[in-house]
Amino acid sequence: MATDDKKRERLNPAPQTLDKSEPGEVPTAEKELSEVCARFADLCQYFSQQNMDLPPPFVDEVRLVSKLAVKDRIIKMKRLSQHLMEYLNDVGPNPQIRQ
Repeated sequence: MATDDKKRERLNPAPQTLDKSEPGEVPTAEKELSEVCARFADLCQYFSQQNMDLPPPFVDEVRLVSKLAVKDRIIKMKRLSQHLMEYLNDVGPNPQIRQ
Protein backbone atom coordinates (compact mmCIF):
# COMPACT_ATOMS: atom_id res chain seq x y z
CA MET A 1 0.00 0.00 0.00
CA ALA A 2 1.39 3.37 -0.95
CA THR A 3 2.11 5.99 1.69
CA ASP A 4 -0.71 8.22 0.43
CA ASP A 5 -3.17 5.34 0.73
CA LYS A 6 -2.09 4.69 4.31
CA LYS A 7 -2.55 8.35 5.20
CA ARG A 8 -5.99 8.39 3.60
CA GLU A 9 -6.99 5.25 5.51
CA ARG A 10 -5.89 6.75 8.83
CA LEU A 11 -7.77 9.98 8.15
CA ASN A 12 -10.92 8.26 6.86
CA PRO A 13 -11.15 4.84 8.52
CA ALA A 14 -13.83 2.46 7.31
CA PRO A 15 -16.89 2.54 9.57
CA GLN A 16 -17.09 -0.34 12.01
CA THR A 17 -20.35 -1.97 12.93
CA LEU A 18 -21.14 -4.05 15.98
CA ASP A 19 -23.47 -6.38 14.15
CA LYS A 20 -24.31 -7.05 10.52
CA SER A 21 -27.56 -5.49 9.42
CA GLU A 22 -29.20 -4.11 6.32
CA PRO A 23 -28.72 -0.43 5.49
CA GLY A 24 -31.07 1.66 7.58
CA GLU A 25 -31.56 -1.05 10.21
CA VAL A 26 -30.32 -0.95 13.77
CA PRO A 27 -27.87 -3.75 14.57
CA THR A 28 -29.44 -6.53 16.66
CA ALA A 29 -27.37 -5.93 19.80
CA GLU A 30 -28.05 -2.20 19.76
CA LYS A 31 -31.76 -2.80 19.24
CA GLU A 32 -31.85 -5.18 22.20
CA LEU A 33 -29.94 -2.65 24.30
CA SER A 34 -32.46 0.07 23.47
CA GLU A 35 -35.34 -2.24 24.46
CA VAL A 36 -33.67 -3.20 27.75
CA CYS A 37 -32.92 0.45 28.53
CA ALA A 38 -36.51 1.42 27.72
CA ARG A 39 -37.77 -1.16 30.25
CA PHE A 40 -35.33 0.20 32.83
CA ALA A 41 -36.53 3.74 32.09
CA ASP A 42 -40.12 2.58 32.66
CA LEU A 43 -39.08 1.27 36.08
CA CYS A 44 -37.38 4.57 36.88
CA GLN A 45 -40.53 6.44 35.82
CA TYR A 46 -42.57 4.25 38.17
CA PHE A 47 -40.19 5.11 41.02
CA SER A 48 -40.62 8.78 40.19
CA GLN A 49 -44.41 8.53 40.11
CA GLN A 50 -44.35 6.85 43.52
CA ASN A 51 -42.01 9.58 44.86
CA MET A 52 -39.35 6.98 45.53
CA ASP A 53 -35.63 7.40 45.02
CA LEU A 54 -33.59 4.72 43.35
CA PRO A 55 -31.36 3.06 45.93
CA PRO A 56 -27.87 4.64 45.74
CA PRO A 57 -26.12 1.38 44.75
CA PHE A 58 -28.32 1.21 41.63
CA VAL A 59 -27.49 4.78 40.68
CA ASP A 60 -23.78 4.05 41.02
CA GLU A 61 -24.05 0.93 38.87
CA VAL A 62 -26.04 2.70 36.15
CA ARG A 63 -23.29 5.31 35.90
CA LEU A 64 -20.77 2.57 35.12
CA VAL A 65 -22.85 0.83 32.45
CA SER A 66 -21.84 3.23 29.67
CA LYS A 67 -18.25 2.07 29.95
CA LEU A 68 -19.18 -1.53 29.08
CA ALA A 69 -19.37 -3.19 25.68
CA VAL A 70 -22.88 -3.31 24.21
CA LYS A 71 -23.48 -6.99 25.02
CA ASP A 72 -22.24 -6.49 28.58
CA ARG A 73 -24.51 -3.42 28.91
CA ILE A 74 -27.48 -5.55 27.93
CA ILE A 75 -26.65 -8.14 30.59
CA LYS A 76 -26.04 -5.48 33.25
CA MET A 77 -29.22 -3.52 32.49
CA LYS A 78 -31.29 -6.72 32.60
CA ARG A 79 -29.79 -7.54 36.01
CA LEU A 80 -30.39 -4.02 37.31
CA SER A 81 -34.01 -4.14 36.15
CA GLN A 82 -34.50 -7.51 37.83
CA HIS A 83 -32.96 -6.24 41.07
CA LEU A 84 -35.17 -3.14 40.99
CA MET A 85 -38.24 -5.33 40.56
CA GLU A 86 -37.12 -7.41 43.55
CA TYR A 87 -36.52 -4.22 45.53
CA LEU A 88 -40.05 -3.02 44.73
CA ASN A 89 -41.42 -6.36 45.85
CA ASP A 90 -39.43 -6.14 49.10
CA VAL A 91 -40.59 -2.62 50.01
CA GLY A 92 -44.23 -3.53 49.40
CA PRO A 93 -47.21 -1.39 48.40
CA ASN A 94 -46.48 1.59 50.74
CA PRO A 95 -42.81 2.40 50.15
CA GLN A 96 -43.09 5.85 51.73
CA ILE A 97 -43.50 4.24 55.17
CA ARG A 98 -40.25 2.32 54.83
CA GLN A 99 -38.05 5.03 53.36
